[in-house]
Amino acid sequence: MRDANPWKAAVAAGVLLLAVACGSGGGGTGGGGAAEQKSVGKGEGRVDLIAWAGYAEDGSNDPRADWVHPFEKQTGCKVNTKIAGTSDEMVSLMKTGQYDTVSASGDATLRLIAAGDVAPVNTRLVPNYRDVFSGLKMRPFNSKDGKMYGIPHGRGANLLMYRTDKVSPAPDSWKAVFDGAPKYSGKVTAYDSPIYIADAALYLMKTRPSLGIKDPYALDRTQLDAAVALLKKQRQQIGEYWSDYQKEVTAFKGGDSVIGTTWQVIANTATAQKAPVKAVLPKEGATGWSDTWMVSAKAAHPNCAYKWLNWIVSPKVNAQVAEYFGEAPANARACRETADPHHCAVYHADDEAYYRRVHFWTTPVPQCLDGRKNVTCTDYAQWTRAWTEIKG
Repeated sequence: MRDANPWKAAVAAGVLLLAVACGSGGGGTGGGGAAEQKSVGKGEGRVDLIAWAGYAEDGSNDPRADWVHPFEKQTGCKVNTKIAGTSDEMVSLMKTGQYDTVSASGDATLRLIAAGDVAPVNTRLVPNYRDVFSGLKMRPFNSKDGKMYGIPHGRGANLLMYRTDKVSPAPDSWKAVFDGAPKYSGKVTAYDSPIYIADAALYLMKTRPSLGIKDPYALDRTQLDAAVALLKKQRQQIGEYWSDYQKEVTAFKGGDSVIGTTWQVIANTATAQKAPVKAVLPKEGATGWSDTWMVSAKAAHPNCAYKWLNWIVSPKVNAQVAEYFGEAPANARACRETADPHHCAVYHADDEAYYRRVHFWTTPVPQCLDGRKNVTCTDYAQWTRAWTEIKG
């Protein structure tokens, strides 16, 4: 694996949050009244995107990474990209109605649907959707009432990384960073975001079944309190919470961190830089992320937006983005197009059994996502307040 791409080092502190530093509460799960598009006609000449850095490259950051200009040449739709640093920023920008499409993460998608800021996507108008992995279709974070609200872009898991020369025996459970954290006191790291509460909830779901947690993003007050208590206990052992891509690599290389959460691309980068690390998907499973291209309910350039959706998930382009960003592609045929023939194997792109063990980031909302009707679940605003309390 080559070293981290240039954009990652430059924007890691903000962009690589993948947007979970959200301030709003998430609201309900009822969508707006926007109707899905019925056909795609001639392009309007432009498309306005909100995207994570690395998702709409035009060659300016790396001349080898340019899938924007070929799109413009083929469709006549000029691409105007607004790079966002957090999901909260994406949600705010979409509310303006000035953008056509957004590469939203799972912690933002339900908010956009609930507010009526995005429209259902007519997948029949996106031919390349047929080759998207089935595990990414009709998921709780990208669909509502049997309708897709976007086109999947890619996915990844939040893994457990450890220094092989400092951590023994090799861990296979999140216990190592929770109940077992005192063994590595001061050298444990965790993802710096309220969404990390779901990691604690997942561990409790497997180790304390009496709490009744069925979905790490559907926590009632008692369940949230239990997760917060566990994280407060862990806080005493944390050396540093990470959100900066390069800082986590540096911390593991230097030994300031010896165990904690990571992404596969970070583990690959650390290994390439000679850090003695390994990353595993623990036996309890893991949280993870998947991004979805959604179309604004007020899109001024809907035809170009649909052309972009089909382009970005096309095999060759999806392969380019996945390798550049460091993730599993959404299109199954993209695995034949990667420059690195091992890319899809490394990122478990076509391993649905692997991803069935991954609970993708989903916005916590009052209507319990696990189907319970007799209780109100905590929303993202409550998680955000809890995270501030945890960090003290």
